[in-house]
Amino acid sequence: MKVSIIGATGYTGEELLRILANHPAAEIKYLTSESQTGTEVDSIYPHLNRFYNQALVSMADLDKIVAASDVLFIALPHGHAMEIGKKVSGQGVKVIDLGSDYRFKDITVYEKWYKIPHVHPDAKAVYGLTELYRDAVRTADIVGNPGCYTTASILALAPLVKNKLIDLTSIVVDAKSGISGAGRGLNLTHHLPEAFENVKAYNIAGHRHTPEIEQALSELAGSQVLISFTPHLIPMSRGILSTCYARLLDGVTANMVDEAFHDLYGQEYFIRLLGRGGYPATKNTRGSNFCDLGWHIDTRTGRVIAVAAIDNLVKGAAGQAVQNMNVMFGFEEQTGLTQAPLYP
Repeated sequence: MKVSIIGATGYTGEELLRILANHPAAEIKYLTSESQTGTEVDSIYPHLNRFYNQALVSMADLDKIVAASDVLFIALPHGHAMEIGKKVSGQGVKVIDLGSDYRFKDITVYEKWYKIPHVHPDAKAVYGLTELYRDAVRTADIVGNPGCYTTASILALAPLVKNKLIDLTSIVVDAKSGISGAGRGLNLTHHLPEAFENVKAYNIAGHRHTPEIEQALSELAGSQVLISFTPHLIPMSRGILSTCYARLLDGVTANMVDEAFHDLYGQEYFIRLLGRGGYPATKNTRGSNFCDLGWHIDTRTGRVIAVAAIDNLVKGAAGQAVQNMNVMFGFEEQTGLTQAPLYP
C-alpha cells in the first residue's frame, strides 16, 4: 500500500504517521507541507524519530504524488480537499479526506455552514463512519472522514434513532473536547493561561458539526432530525466526551434500549459497550481507536442519556481514516489499530 499524506504536519497528519508506523502494509511515499517544505518530518515531531525521516514536499508536485500513491489522506482545513479531489478524480488513487469537504450528501448544506462554494459536487463521496456505512466505504473512491464530535455523538444516538425509541424532536447533545481538536495553529483561546483550569462552551447553536450529526441521524430515522448541540473546550490535550439526551417514547423499556445497543454494536470490534449504567471516560480510550459507550434511563423524567468517549485524534480522525482505508482495500479492519489505550 503506497500512502501519501497531504498536510502531514498538523495533529491529524502526525497521528496518521504514528498509526501507520504499525501498519504492516503501509509504505509512506510522500508527505506534504507548504510552510515547511524540505524539512524532515522527525525534526518537527521528534517522537517519530526512528520511524520517519522523510523530507516534506510541496503539493505543487501533486501529479508525481498521485502517480506514486494508492491512497491520499488529506489533512487540510476545509475548502482544500475538494480542489485536490477534483484534480485527481479518475487517476486511480483513493482519497480519504479528514476535513469536511466530502462529508455532506447535500452540498447546499455544506455551502450554508462553511460559507464557500463546493467545487466538486459530482464526487459521489461516501461518509466514512465505518460502523454505519461500511458497505458503501468498501467500494468508494472518495471518503469523507467524520468529525470528532460527530463520531462520538452519532455512535451514541444511532441505536436509539434506528430503532425508533426516542422522540426525534427532543435530542440534546452536550459534548466536550480536548484542545488538540482545534488544531496546531496559534490561538489565544488555546493558550495555556487561557485554557488551564477553565471550561467553556463555544459556538452554541452554530457549530459546523451540527448538520453532520443531523444528516446521519436523519438517514437512520427516515425523517428530518434537528438537534441542539453545544460543544465545550476542556483543559486536556485529547479526548471527546459526548453526553446525549432524548425523551423515550411511550412504552419503551430499558431492555429495549439495551437490545438496541447490542444489536447494532455487539459485533463491532472498536465499539466497547459498557452497558446500562456504564460511565465512559476519555482516559480509557486515549491513543486508541475505541469508542466506549454507556447509557442510563432516567425514569423520573422519561429520558435516556447515552454517553460516548473517544480519542478525538484517533477514532475521531486519523484512526477512523485508517479503519476506512482498511475497508476500502480489503485489509482486516483492525490492521494497524490494535494498540491498547494509553493509561494513565
